[in-house]
Amino acid sequence: MAFGKFLTKRLLQGAIVIWGVVTVTFGLRAASPGDPVNLIVDPATSPEIREQIREDLGLNEPIYVQYIEYLRDLLVGDFGYSYQSSRDVAALVIERIPATLELALAATVVAIVIAIPLGVISGTRRNEPADYGATLFSLVGISTPNFWLGIMLILVLAVQFGIFPTGQRPVALHDALWTFATTLHAGELLTWVRHITLPAIALGTYFTALITRLTRSGMVDELGKPYVTATEAKGLPEVLIRYKHVLRNTMIPIVTVLGLQLGTLIGGAVITETVFAWPGLGLRLINSIYALDWPLIQGILIFIGVGFVLINIVVDSLYAYLNPRVIEE
Repeated sequence: MAFGKFLTKRLLQGAIVIWGVVTVTFGLRAASPGDPVNLIVDPATSPEIREQIREDLGLNEPIYVQYIEYLRDLLVGDFGYSYQSSRDVAALVIERIPATLELALAATVVAIVIAIPLGVISGTRRNEPADYGATLFSLVGISTPNFWLGIMLILVLAVQFGIFPTGQRPVALHDALWTFATTLHAGELLTWVRHITLPAIALGTYFTALITRLTRSGMVDELGKPYVTATEAKGLPEVLIRYKHVLRNTMIPIVTVLGLQLGTLIGGAVITETVFAWPGLGLRLINSIYALDWPLIQGILIFIGVGFVLINIVVDSLYAYLNPRVIEE
């Protein structure tokens, strides 16, 4: 019963946050300069036609009426139509979701593969050169803007040495996996890996530094607990103590942060996708901002907000299920 109340509370809080995102994006559209009709027809079009289009879109209604109608349409899944392409906004958003999720998950994998071993080494070798090196790496990673890092990676590894391509996404992950599963030919899968490597590194660097510091602090805290001394007294190998017992207990907060940061990566992929011309939601959002295509801008921002909220709710619920003391607090 307590978990049900906790989940209900989180769902209500999430609904309020989503309503806030919708309201803010609608307010930005209302406050933006320019006439949306100019994106649909030529500015030289007759006033009668322009007024008819404005009436069809509901732009001649008072702002509060437009807001209520927009909320009503969202509740039935109607995000409107793009001013620029005249296509359904929901379809434009959905078709770009796989590319963004691929990049976010790849960045997460890069962060985990690098950060956890580095954090373990740093935590078990305190005040040694390895610890200082990991700390320096964390500071540099957190301080480096991902767009600058992406540009540097392109200039050095793509342009100068030609090791990786500069960007693009010639094949989707699901298509590459299907080809590999049906033909056992890994060509498309390797192509996907080569194209996503640089964007994943650029996006995951900040995440890598964060997880490294979190792993280090967790290892230091766990190594000072009595059970570690007891296992050492029993003569268990140091590697077994370090990875089976200490790291296992350290992973609880790391898993929580991993889930929460996945939503951040989805939102933070905007600049990285632009730098590498990765065809995800971020690139589409930037293009729609340039075109002042407000229905599409709103649809993308709402999806990012909903995704972030849902990920937070899932992570909070799993953490509360595994650790019921969170509910009591």
